[in-house]
Amino acid sequence: MEKMIIQVINPNTSGAMTETIAHAARGAAAAGTEIIAVSPSQGVPSIEGHFDEAIATLGVLEQIKYGREQGVNGHVIACFGDPGLLAARELAEGPVVGIAEAAMHMATLVATRFSVITTLPRTLIIARHLVQQYGFGHHCAALHAIDMPVLALEDGSGMAQEKVRARCIHAMREDHCGAIVLGCGGMATLAQTLTRELGLPVIDGVGAAVKMVESLVSLGLTTSKHGDLNYPIQKTITGAFQHLN
Repeated sequence: MEKMIIQVINPNTSGAMTETIAHAARGAAAAGTEIIAVSPSQGVPSIEGHFDEAIATLGVLEQIKYGREQGVNGHVIACFGDPGLLAARELAEGPVVGIAEAAMHMATLVATRFSVITTLPRTLIIARHLVQQYGFGHHCAALHAIDMPVLALEDGSGMAQEKVRARCIHAMREDHCGAIVLGCGGMATLAQTLTRELGLPVIDGVGAAVKMVESLVSLGLTTSKHGDLNYPIQKTITGAFQHLN
């Protein structure tokens, strides 16, 4: 393979967050990997609940379809709720990795217990559901929220970033965890600095997902089409969703 192309999807419509995610993805990618960072043209500016995820999922599937048509080798869903992950795998040929799934997997490779730092308290419940769904319940020491909205990470004040730092320090001291997972794509660029400062692994799911996709593609592994992740059953889609045909 001459060049690997990975599509990194920010499921919300925030251009600033797409740029943050793109920067983190390119920083993690190997020299021969091209990162195409995209976001839907329609949807929600931030994803902070089940309703937002439901809307964002359609934009994710749209971008997966476009990426497949462009011949990308794999896809990253860069929202910590991993919205539409299994549906995206049905639609894709190459591997699709969500950043929550990737970060939690990586954390268990370098520590026996990890804590998660996310944004609003309501998203703690969604994160806990994912911890259980992915089978990491006995690895997750605790989940914490900075009690600030997602877009506060892009407002330029630095307040959200400082709250992330403070929560990471608290988790390290109180949770008896060996690693910390950052629970939002907008936190992606903080991981390396916090890892150096705290002296324990602080894991950004964007970079983790990029490396996982690179590994899967390098091993020649694509999304299985044997069973429930086979391509969607062909049927006529009408109305606003017909472009997904």
